[in-house]
Amino acid sequence: MPQIAQILETWSSQVFWLLVVFGAVFFVIGRGMVPRVMDNIGMRDKQIADDLAAAQAARDAADEQEDAWRKRENENRAAAQALVHEAKAKAATSAEAKLATVQAAIDTQAAEAEARIAAASHAAAAEIEAVASEAAQDIVARLAGVKVTKSVAGAAVKKAMMANG
Repeated sequence: MPQIAQILETWSSQVFWLLVVFGAVFFVIGRGMVPRVMDNIGMRDKQIADDLAAAQAARDAADEQEDAWRKRENENRAAAQALVHEAKAKAATSAEAKLATVQAAIDTQAAEAEARIAAASHAAAAEIEAVASEAAQDIVARLAGVKVTKSVAGAAVKKAMMANG
C-alpha cells in the first residue's frame, strides 16, 4: 500500500510544521497576548476594588454626616420642645395671674353684692316688722277694742318672727 509508505515520509514533515505552528501560537498568544490580557484583568480587578473602597468610604462618610445631622436635629428638636415648654409655662403663669386678678374682682363684687343683699334683707325685715306691728295694732284694736302701743306690738312681732325664723 503506497499510502502507508507515504505516511512515514510526510509524517515527519507534518510533525515539524505542527511544532512550528504550535510554537508560533505559543509565543504569540502565550507570551504576547496572555500577559496583556492578564494585566488588563489585574488592572480591572484593581479598579473594581478601588471603586468598591471609594464607595465604602463614601458610604461611611454619608453615614457620619447622617449621624451628625440626626444629632443636630435631635438637639434642635429638644431646644424647640424646651421653648414650647417655657412658652406654655409663661402662658400658664400669665393665665393664673389674670385669673387671680379676675377672681379677686369677682370676690369683691360678690362681697359687695352679699352686703347689699344683707342690707336689703335687714331693710325688708325691718319694713315687714313695721307693717306687721301696725297690722297687729289694728287687729288688736278691732278685735279686742284695746289700744296697743307701737313698742309692745313691735316686741311681740319680733318675738314671733324669731320663733318662726
